[in-house]
Amino acid sequence: MSDLKNVQPLSDFDWEVFENGSSANVEKLDLEKAYDETLNKIQEHQVVEGTVIALDKKEVVVNIGYKSDGIIPASEFRYNPDLKVGDKVEVYVENQEDKRGQLVLSHRKARLNKSWDDVNAALENEEIIQGYIKCRTKGGMIVDVFGIEAFLPGSQIDVHPIRDYDVFVGKTMEFKVVKINQEFRNVVVSHKALIEAELEAQKKEIISHLEKGQVLEGTVKNITSYGVFVDLGGVDGLIHITDLSWGRVSDPHEVVGLDQKINVVILDFDEEKKRIALGLKQLTPHPWDALNADLKVGDHVMGKVVVIADYGAFVEIQPGVEGLIHVSEMSWSQHLRSAQEFMHVGDEVEAVILTLDRDERKMSLGIKQLKEDPWEAIETKYPVASKHTAKVRNFTNFGIFVELEEGVDGLIHISDLSWTKKVKHPSEFTTVGAEIDVLVLDIDKENRRLSLGHKQLEENPWDTYETIYTPGSVHTGKITQMMDKGAVITLNEGGEGFATPKHLVKEDGSQAQQGEELEFKVIEFVKETKRIILSHSRTFEEGKDEVAAATKPAHKHAVHKNETTQINNVAAGTSLGDLDVLADLKAKMEKGE
Repeated sequence: MSDLKNVQPLSDFDWEVFENGSSANVEKLDLEKAYDETLNKIQEHQVVEGTVIALDKKEVVVNIGYKSDGIIPASEFRYNPDLKVGDKVEVYVENQEDKRGQLVLSHRKARLNKSWDDVNAALENEEIIQGYIKCRTKGGMIVDVFGIEAFLPGSQIDVHPIRDYDVFVGKTMEFKVVKINQEFRNVVVSHKALIEAELEAQKKEIISHLEKGQVLEGTVKNITSYGVFVDLGGVDGLIHITDLSWGRVSDPHEVVGLDQKINVVILDFDEEKKRIALGLKQLTPHPWDALNADLKVGDHVMGKVVVIADYGAFVEIQPGVEGLIHVSEMSWSQHLRSAQEFMHVGDEVEAVILTLDRDERKMSLGIKQLKEDPWEAIETKYPVASKHTAKVRNFTNFGIFVELEEGVDGLIHISDLSWTKKVKHPSEFTTVGAEIDVLVLDIDKENRRLSLGHKQLEENPWDTYETIYTPGSVHTGKITQMMDKGAVITLNEGGEGFATPKHLVKEDGSQAQQGEELEFKVIEFVKETKRIILSHSRTFEEGKDEVAAATKPAHKHAVHKNETTQINNVAAGTSLGDLDVLADLKAKMEKGE
């Protein structure tokens, strides 16, 4: 207390500033300025280094020398399970101060930014980098490279085709960055590229010692639809599917299997393109050389259909020996059809050898020869004037082609379809596929042609019409068709006639119409051309003419003529006893009485 009595005021204390309250403010600003100078100058969206000051299962607290610490989710450090307090880590400044005044940092984005720079540098410098294969995906694998998920195509894992991708999951391997999409930030890596350069040198060395005809042992590396790739110890060769076997091979798996060790012969190679053509069938004798020497033209053989084409079928007589059955040799029919109508792949067929060329290794076969040629006994089976039932195959403007049996065709001319009906086109008469009765008119064995008729199966009605439709006779008919030049009339007694427009005028002056049933007089009948000319007008016009003639005044000479006619008529109907009366009548006429 004694010390308090001796307290003296500061000599330089500013009482005025104290009273106004401004001193505190000045000191606060000075303190903030001094505090800020002790902190790091940071900017948003940049990567800085920080120190881990605390961590637990959920969060990691990082100090970057700023006025506040940043909190980062522990999941961003999952790749580093050994993380501890005091470790230096790179962080990305997202926000200096959020709504709560908290510094916002991200370790993942810092790694990503740095990784992207590292990946680009690796591509530019062709560096070899380490990567961790995380999992499988469609077409390849996902690889973690510098924290970036890169794509490893299945074809880039190894120089050999990979059949089991799962064995690579969880492995750390060396890779080479081969492609980067800057826009979408996609990275493609390859492991195959690292070993190709090494293999290239091996290939050159191996190819330089190759010779055509050399037999080597190799391992089946890959099987495709077109051939088999064989590993010859560092270099691959291809056995084309046609060089696997002397016989036809639809699937190479029928001949070889994966990883199978086989002997192959070198057929050809290209040092520049590093391509090697191999053969397997060449190690065995050609089957044509082992073909039975006694086999000749005309012999019957059994075989299996291996290929079908529109023009024919290939039949395998024995492995590597095939013959062609042309479609024309499948049936005696002259109508060439598709070979699929006769046989299918896999069918066992019997055939006759038509040609055999051992030098060219070609053989033609036939199956129609197993049956008798129907044209050999055509006169016996289908004699002229014989009746048969045929099937309509197709039409032409001039007639109908029909088939009596397989290989035997005939033609019915359009004029031989009907006696009475004028057929403009065969389709008016029948349909394709329908059956029709025919009569054989003529046989042309040399050209394999039959002339057939249909109307000849019936009697010619024109023989009857000749007696019915005499010129001047009247018949009832119906107008069935109207044309510019006239009309077709179907007569009740049968047959058709024709009338011109002037002969279709009715008694009232009107024109007859289609569908009307009227009386018609026959003007003309021509049997040879099957023509009947009719007239309706004549049925009433001629009657009028007779009436008019009867009402005309009689002249002397007319009277004399009429009287003479009467005499003649009377004379024709009298007996010898009436001759005197006739003589008297004649005398009176001469005197002019």
